[in-house]
Amino acid sequence: MTASTDARTVVLDATTWQARRAAHERRADAWLAPHLRRRRDGVRHPVEDFLFTYYSHRPAQLRRWHPGAGVVLADADPEEFGRDYLATSAGVTLDTEAVRARRGDSIDWIRTLLRRTAGRPAQFGCFGMHEWAMVYRQTQQEVRHNAWPLRLSPEQTAQTVERNGVRCSHFDAYRFFTAPARPLNLLQPTRESQHDLEQPGCLHGNMDLYKWSYKLSPLVPSELVADAFALAREIRTLDMRASPYDLADLGYPPVAVETPAGRAEYAAAQRGFAEQAAPLRDRLLASIERALGGPDT
Repeated sequence: MTASTDARTVVLDATTWQARRAAHERRADAWLAPHLRRRRDGVRHPVEDFLFTYYSHRPAQLRRWHPGAGVVLADADPEEFGRDYLATSAGVTLDTEAVRARRGDSIDWIRTLLRRTAGRPAQFGCFGMHEWAMVYRQTQQEVRHNAWPLRLSPEQTAQTVERNGVRCSHFDAYRFFTAPARPLNLLQPTRESQHDLEQPGCLHGNMDLYKWSYKLSPLVPSELVADAFALAREIRTLDMRASPYDLADLGYPPVAVETPAGRAEYAAAQRGFAEQAAPLRDRLLASIERALGGPDT
């Protein structure tokens, strides 16, 4: 049961918010248990572990529930939720002013990135060559996931990159390109140009909605962070199926982007992920506006 106190605040009774917290923890546990078991056993998984190793959000942080800005939790203890929460006459709520004072520049940077990305047309012509550029002109021993074989020989892999070209707009993918691959890219992304280059068809840009959601936490509800994690997990699967690695033994049949049929399959999946990412991006922006009191000017 909920009751609004004004246009920007919602009060959740104890039964409601505790049920939401428990549901979030169960959802997170389903993702975390296999990862923690592999970590304990010293087993690496090139697909499933990526979101825990590349991104900085720790498993315990993903599991922890926050209601987001503009929510009051009745019959709650602020010490349960952390330093950014205040006790009020109606219950516990997030101190958005404290969060903004400490992290305002970062929040504004993320908001600008999300708004500019949402305002651009999506591009679907990269065909996943960013992963191939990360192993371009390397031997099997040199590649990042060298416990897993490449589907093609190093020379055939290089020829695929050269034949298809590289059109990567995402800096955090581009920075992992091998040195000889970087000049082949149509763009030369930098951190400074990220606001100008990020586009909503990019797999890594859409995967990064998870990063922006947890960096905005606790301003955004943890359910939104979990939704972004779930999408990023699906995107990572396509990313690695379309990569030059042979992961069939792990249950990931390849999307053979070195062929016309594979490129068509990749672009169709990429469009689907862009459609799923758009409302998540909108929800993140709405959470920022709700917390900070108005649209970016």
